[in-house]
Amino acid sequence: MEPESLGTFLRTRRGRVTPDLVEVRATISARRVPGLRREELAQLAGVSVGYYTRLEQDQAGAASPQVLNAIARVLRLGAAEQTHLHNLARRTHPPRLTRPAPERLDDRVRALLESLRETIPAVVLGRRGDVLAWNRSGHALVAAHVGFHERPSIPRLFFLDTTTRDLYRNWDELARIHVAYLRLTSGRHPHDGRLAELIGELSMHSAEFASLWATGDVADCTVGRMDLRHPALGAVDVNYQVWVQPESPDLRLEVYTPNDARSRDALRLLTVSGS
Repeated sequence: MEPESLGTFLRTRRGRVTPDLVEVRATISARRVPGLRREELAQLAGVSVGYYTRLEQDQAGAASPQVLNAIARVLRLGAAEQTHLHNLARRTHPPRLTRPAPERLDDRVRALLESLRETIPAVVLGRRGDVLAWNRSGHALVAAHVGFHERPSIPRLFFLDTTTRDLYRNWDELARIHVAYLRLTSGRHPHDGRLAELIGELSMHSAEFASLWATGDVADCTVGRMDLRHPALGAVDVNYQVWVQPESPDLRLEVYTPNDARSRDALRLLTVSGS
């Protein structure tokens, strides 16, 4: 799959903003698309139509932060989307892909995971969503059908493994978040060949992933809810929270806490069995 470019991202975001959202007066001529026209966006952002057109065609060279911020304002981009916009603008196109070394568990992250023991289910994920470590209760909660000593790719399990899919009653909601976060990561690491291969593989083998990727959505993944249909515990409603060490920003410690008394009792069974 071709790496995403600044122009591609701008086109998807422009198509999402309707004239009424930015108080653009409709013209007499019929609109071929519901989103803003290039000339409308350029006028609102204070740049020439020709320059903005070249940006969408990836022919304008480097864009200044001021111009990007003006465009982000018109497109009503959120914080994660703005970060992604600036990441795309800084990189060469197409980026030269490399094969990064395997990720390793940082000592500080390992110490934090070990300090939890089994009292809180937890998983450590790398930048591409690969499991780098987990405690036994975390493993039993999200991937009991996978061997404890295996180190699977959570995105691959999520989109290509039917057992994992059946685990989540809010799979559609979480799928959007998975894809949006992978897009944010791809902007941060445009030269990561392993990440590009993962996105290409999921696009080829999962129609849902390909459809979600085509939307262009971007989001960070820090907190959220998982509504589980657990094979051993039944209905479990938990929140996930992600902790990041500044020294190892690509490593994410994800912990799971209960949302109700029934889920609290269910997690207690996991933590007892895992200790």
